[in-house]
Amino acid sequence: MDGSTYLDEDRHRSGRRFARRLYIPRTIGLGTGFFCVASVLVMQPVSGWWWLLLIAYGYIWPHLAWQMADRAPDPARAETRNLMIDSLMGGVWIGVMGMNALPSALILAMICMNNVGCGGLKLFFNGLGFIVLSCLLTLGMFLIPLNLETMPSQVWICLPFLLIYPTYFGLVSYRTALKLSEHKRRLMHMSTRDGMTGVYNRRHWEHLLHGEYDNCQRYHRSATLILIDIDHFKSINDSCGHDVGDEAILAITEHLQLTLRITDVVGRFGGDEFGVIMSGTAQDSAIQAMARVRDYLDEFRLPHAPHISLRISVGVAEFDHSMVSYREWLKAADVALYKAKNLGRSRTEVADIAA
Repeated sequence: MDGSTYLDEDRHRSGRRFARRLYIPRTIGLGTGFFCVASVLVMQPVSGWWWLLLIAYGYIWPHLAWQMADRAPDPARAETRNLMIDSLMGGVWIGVMGMNALPSALILAMICMNNVGCGGLKLFFNGLGFIVLSCLLTLGMFLIPLNLETMPSQVWICLPFLLIYPTYFGLVSYRTALKLSEHKRRLMHMSTRDGMTGVYNRRHWEHLLHGEYDNCQRYHRSATLILIDIDHFKSINDSCGHDVGDEAILAITEHLQLTLRITDVVGRFGGDEFGVIMSGTAQDSAIQAMARVRDYLDEFRLPHAPHISLRISVGVAEFDHSMVSYREWLKAADVALYKAKNLGRSRTEVADIAA
């Protein structure tokens, strides 16, 4: 199945969800709105077919509209068309009632609320145009006199609609907002976290390093940057397979999270390389923390390769106010890491800032 087919299927599912979200609000709105219109029509000499149309629109149309959208090749487009039909019929009922003040205002508010909530200002103005046009045509074609005054009994009949529909619409909006918030949270997590280890990815970790550099410069705080590399990682992958290599990466991640403070910012800097930002920490404390990590690793064995001992090389660079950018800080730690690997690995080297 090609990409365009997947895209079409996703669009179709999204359209069906859109139509389903409007099914219950439309059912509730038209079901309760029936009584608003009926409270006015019962006082007017209208023919019986208006009543049949009102019953069909209030109690049959919501289900028909859902079926039409659900079975359409493009459900979203079909549901947008249904909203325009709602606007058209809303104008008709406002006209049939002779623009009776309260029921007409409630119908207008319900339709405009739906349209602006589903399609923004464009759908709102399109729907408003349908309402005005169908209302004027109904008044003119059937010579319906204006009946603007709302009687006290009609006010009471309209109250259920006034209370129920906005409350339910608000509930739907609230649930939608929660889903969007959760979706946003997941996207944020995906954009900032490494997919395998769950720690920060390099891009976001460097963004946090930049922020830490700015804070240290501004507030004269201390901080230490650590870069960690798994010794002979390529040999682990080549001799034991990538599954064991992944186990090694996850093991290092776990030991870092268990050993370091919760405020220390751990990131996966590369394939087998990690970075740690230790805010408010002097160089000596950072070296001691890495010694504790080594102690953990000395006792640890990979489940599927117990003969392998994990060793790490570490480069440490304490923040110095003479650094002109966070990249200079990062380079200092990288040079220290390179030195540790050149001197035999499985050791910690400190950056020579003065150099």
